[in-house]
Amino acid sequence: MSMKKSPAELKSIFEKYAAKEGDPDQLSKDELKQLVQTEFPNLLKGPTTLDDLFQELDKNGDGEVSFEEFQALIKKISQ
Repeated sequence: MSMKKSPAELKSIFEKYAAKEGDPDQLSKDELKQLVQTEFPNLLKGPTTLDDLFQELDKNGDGEVSFEEFQALIKKISQ
């Protein structure tokens, strides 16, 4: 699946996975794992692990990933 997605597509994907548990505006580590494995499997190629990815995304250290944090990653890797 392509990394090139519109902001609306990214928001829709994010909301689909964030709604699975807890806060519908935040991704837990499990939700992020499901999202990445299903929608962006190429993110975990090479030395990057899900833990590394989660730490990089969770800028404020709250244990969850907001849409803004997620969007920043997608923007960075799609350049």
